[in-house]
Amino acid sequence: MSVDSRKIDAYLARSAAEQVLSVDEQDQPLAQVSRAQVQSERLITRCTYIFVFNATGQLCLHQRTLHKRLYPGYWDVAAGGLVAAGESYLEGARRELAEELGVAGVDLHSHGRFFYDAPESRLWGAVFSCRWDGPIEMQPEEVLAVRWIDLDTDWRQDDERYTPDSLLALERWRAGQLLE
Repeated sequence: MSVDSRKIDAYLARSAAEQVLSVDEQDQPLAQVSRAQVQSERLITRCTYIFVFNATGQLCLHQRTLHKRLYPGYWDVAAGGLVAAGESYLEGARRELAEELGVAGVDLHSHGRFFYDAPESRLWGAVFSCRWDGPIEMQPEEVLAVRWIDLDTDWRQDDERYTPDSLLALERWRAGQLLE
């Protein structure tokens, strides 16, 4: 086993053991559980979606690493991830943004929440946005590549796959269909 694969295995084990909050279909807390339990029992949890825009209005798009459990190699229109046990949505958004893209110390604008229910994932998602013109520092365990896109153009490429939950977050945000 190479050093890289040992690092990946250790990262995946830490990730599976992380404690998160399971919630019901109205986003009311139920219990503290591991991420592995969320996945194995199809529990509902909380997640953050942060749209990172630059001064010209372009959105930061990032590609997930190939060893991610959910949507490996897919392109994601939002930074973010599961909210840890004991965190608020805002605290989780700040942590995830710093971890994934190295973006810290920015004002996050809250836009509301939505419920996502798919065979592979059930969650309440809180949507945020920010402006960032500094460097992007990719977390090697989670982010493979980044690029900036103009949402007013035909930015999707036929040979790429995109995370359906973050596309839904973007669609609902742009349509003003998020819950308070």
